[in-house]
Amino acid sequence: MERKRSSRRHKPLGEKIKDSLRHFVAFMFSNVGIIGLVVGYTIVGALLFQHIEGKNPKSVTKKTEDADRLRNATADRLWNVTCCFIIPLEEDVWIKEANKLIEEYQKDFVRTMKGAGSDSGKSTDNWSFSGAFLYSLTVITTIGYGNVTPRSEWGKITTVVYAIIGMPLFLLYLSNIGDILAKSFKWTYAKLWLCKGCPGARRRRLARAMQHGNMSEAEEEEDEVDDGEEADDETNSSSESGDTYDPQTVTVPVTLCLAIMVGYVCGGAVLFSKWEDWDTLDGSYFCFISLSTIGFGDIVPGSSVYSDGDGIEMSFIFCSMYLMMGMALIAMCFNLMQEEVIHKIRSCVRTIRYVTRCNRRRAAAAT
Repeated sequence: MERKRSSRRHKPLGEKIKDSLRHFVAFMFSNVGIIGLVVGYTIVGALLFQHIEGKNPKSVTKKTEDADRLRNATADRLWNVTCCFIIPLEEDVWIKEANKLIEEYQKDFVRTMKGAGSDSGKSTDNWSFSGAFLYSLTVITTIGYGNVTPRSEWGKITTVVYAIIGMPLFLLYLSNIGDILAKSFKWTYAKLWLCKGCPGARRRRLARAMQHGNMSEAEEEEDEVDDGEEADDETNSSSESGDTYDPQTVTVPVTLCLAIMVGYVCGGAVLFSKWEDWDTLDGSYFCFISLSTIGFGDIVPGSSVYSDGDGIEMSFIFCSMYLMMGMALIAMCFNLMQEEVIHKIRSCVRTIRYVTRCNRRRAAAAT
């Protein structure tokens, strides 16, 4: 023991640094560390984009002023054309010239406003910390609403690099957190629904044993059910209360997973309809489009912004929290549904094999 302690004390500085880095990396990619890593990465991205794009609204304002001047100039040209055709008034010629001017105006307007985007009137709000945080989250989750986009060259380059690093990181987050939530939910489900002391538990165990193709266990359970559950409930509750369940044998029904996802979407729809003053349909539509990472961007949070003293829009923060928790919950449900589908397929294969074996035995006995 003394030799080990002395060897640890007399380790070179380089070895100590390597060990510390190794432990740090292992912690960062653990279940707890990956959550902090994703949140920290999103916060860093928010600060970075806020710094880069926060200076850009001046160029957007200039584009808006250019568009106003273009509109006024087109109105003057249209007035001049009208004056030329008052005497004599030739309607067909006037319509032709007016259409030509309007078409030129449309082309010039698109050329002038290219890169300004649909958020030119409220760019300063979109690139606040909370807006930049939501933008960073939509980048790494591949939702990409499209209502807020970088205008500067550095902003576009940063977005590409940020997405290349952030998307695998977020996928790792979904994998780890989804697995943790799935195991926790399976344990809770086994304790609450499959506990052996609960009324009717034997019939549920019989059904699940037959579902998984465990015929010997199913026959035993069926015999116990036929003998009578009431006579054995007292002894079973005392002798089997300490039993544990193998997580590999417990599966959650697909209908329950679907109910959880639908409930989360409906709950978010109610909250967003209250917060953003939307109707329930728009809230449900937004939640589904966001959690499925489709992200059309036609309905986005922030139309009714509630800001605190520091100017942080709580709508953006609430939406970010909803997305992070919701996507982890969906990953959990997909994990559970995948296990249930695999169990059902294996159950079908085992049942077919069992029936085939029985038919062969009957045929052999008949001959």
